Amino acid sequence: MSWRTFGTEGTRETYRETEGKASQLSGSRAAAVAVRSTDKNSKRMDSRMTRTIGRMTIAMLVLTCIAPFISYYLANGVALGNLDGQLQRSLVVTNRAIATEIERFRYLPLVVGQDARIRALASGERGAPMVAAANDYLETIVRQAGPAELYILDENGTTLAASNYKTPESFVGHDYSFRPYFRNAMRDGDGRFYAIGVTTKRPGYFLASRLDVAGRPPIVVVVKADLSPLELAWEAAGVQTAIADRWGIVFLTGNPRWKYRPLAALGEAARARIDAERTYEGVDLAATQPILSTAAGLASAGPEEPAIRVDDEGAQLLARFSEVEPDGWRVLAATGMENTAQLAGFWALSTLIAGLSATGALYFLHQRAHVIRIRLRQSETLERMVADRTRDLACEVEMRRKTEDELRRMQEGMIHSEKMAALGRMSAAIVHEVSQPLAALDATLATAGVFADKGEAHAVGTRLLDARALVKRMQRTVKHLKTFARKDASELEDVAIDTVIGNAVDLAAPKAKNLGVSLRIVAHAPSPIVNAVALKLEQAMLNLLLNALDAVEGRHAPSIIIRRTEDDQRVKVEFIDNGTGIAPEHRERIVEPFFTTKLTGEGLGLGLSIATTIVRECGGEIGFSQAPGGGTCATISVPLAKRESVNMEAAQ
Repeated sequence: MSWRTFGTEGTRETYRETEGKASQLSGSRAAAVAVRSTDKNSKRMDSRMTRTIGRMTIAMLVLTCIAPFISYYLANGVALGNLDGQLQRSLVVTNRAIATEIERFRYLPLVVGQDARIRALASGERGAPMVAAANDYLETIVRQAGPAELYILDENGTTLAASNYKTPESFVGHDYSFRPYFRNAMRDGDGRFYAIGVTTKRPGYFLASRLDVAGRPPIVVVVKADLSPLELAWEAAGVQTAIADRWGIVFLTGNPRWKYRPLAALGEAARARIDAERTYEGVDLAATQPILSTAAGLASAGPEEPAIRVDDEGAQLLARFSEVEPDGWRVLAATGMENTAQLAGFWALSTLIAGLSATGALYFLHQRAHVIRIRLRQSETLERMVADRTRDLACEVEMRRKTEDELRRMQEGMIHSEKMAALGRMSAAIVHEVSQPLAALDATLATAGVFADKGEAHAVGTRLLDARALVKRMQRTVKHLKTFARKDASELEDVAIDTVIGNAVDLAAPKAKNLGVSLRIVAHAPSPIVNAVALKLEQAMLNLLLNALDAVEGRHAPSIIIRRTEDDQRVKVEFIDNGTGIAPEHRERIVEPFFTTKLTGEGLGLGLSIATTIVRECGGEIGFSQAPGGGTCATISVPLAKRESVNMEAAQ
């Protein structure tokens, strides 16, 4: 390259650098101008938004002050309308109940009047036998039909026969001509009247019918119906229902405070008429206060009129009336209004809270927008920080996953090593268990050869069958060992726990046989189903069995009992030995890894720790306690499998 060329190239490079810097400077200035312009626009927009929000806030405050009153008025009107509808429906039901109760006895006087004994009284046969027959008949009718009382009045109103003739309150011989029902029956053929009985002092509804016999003065058959079941039902239900007579005096009610009180103040004529008819014998009506404050509300109350309000000892009630003919009764249905005020107050308060919340939302809207703008400017920085942290977390998660996989492999390796250690502890007994059938097999085959030389085929066949049995015995032992020694999967499955117990006992049986220990299983069929890893649970039980065998070694009359019990939720398997037991200072540490009380080289101290881990994987627990009479009781408790799983397994 020549000097000229180099100079030219250098000039060009210098020019490009200068041009780039100028472009950057221009861009920076343009950006600054754009930022200043954006700030000015933002300030103008903020100012307009502030004024708009201020106006809206003032309008919302005014609306918030007015809205609760409107809401209270509307909610109260709706609630009162609902109560009024309930009262109207209640009156319909009450009227039907009253009519039904009265209809039960409406025709009873006419039916009774058709009996020959009653007609005999009307014909003038009023000797003692005939009166006694009529009394018995009336008593039978009352006992079967259910009215309060039945009695017969002559043309003067004197009682000839009555259903209560045997009682001290008998009506027989009493004069009831002053009663309106008697006068109406004599005049019109029938009469009805509600009053307190002057003889029994018990209220009732009197229904009377005149019985005419040609050529003889008429008699009157009277039934006294008991309407108190209606009152008891209202009182038990706690409903404010009442029935008032034609004078406005309440005689049936579910509110005890209203009983025998007038709806409105009684006039002198009404009091004189009630006293003459002795309607409410023993009740001082003059001392009672009217239920309604004025008679105007009662006069205007009707099914088509608006409901009225009643003051019941300080409690405001909404009431409606209906008429019951032909007696001129008034039925009153009332209900409390305290819930309406509470409901209206709730809606008013809700409206106030909603208004204040909306006002607050408008007030803080600008601040929130300002905060959002600040957060948007910070978003880029935060995103960078989040991205960096996400990468760090991803690395940490990957490292943790690898560590967990490594720990899982190590744990499975330790469990497998503990299996091999358990097999090593049983190796001598297993060798003995296999060598014994081998020796017997050799002797059996030798005997079979001798019999074969002699030509005794039957004896040879017998010996071969014995040899097959010995081979199957060795195969079963080897199969248990191969199954136990393999590295199994860790998937939970539904297994019969008795099968697991049996496999563990079969594996420990050779060592138990060498030690002269009897392994006894106490369990009742059928086997419960648990959700576990069968081989791991078998390993946990085998570890407990081996520890129990070590504990009873050298003891007098050693024994180990495996007892399985269950309840509605869990299965318990107890391994009870009569060994030396666990020292008190070791009970808290026996499940710690690498803790052992055996001599160095006899064990790693992992058996009980691994057994505890396995049982907890199944959702169970393992515990140790002192057995009765000494020794140790090791307990495995695991939950039962779900019913659906058990049913599916049973179906398969």
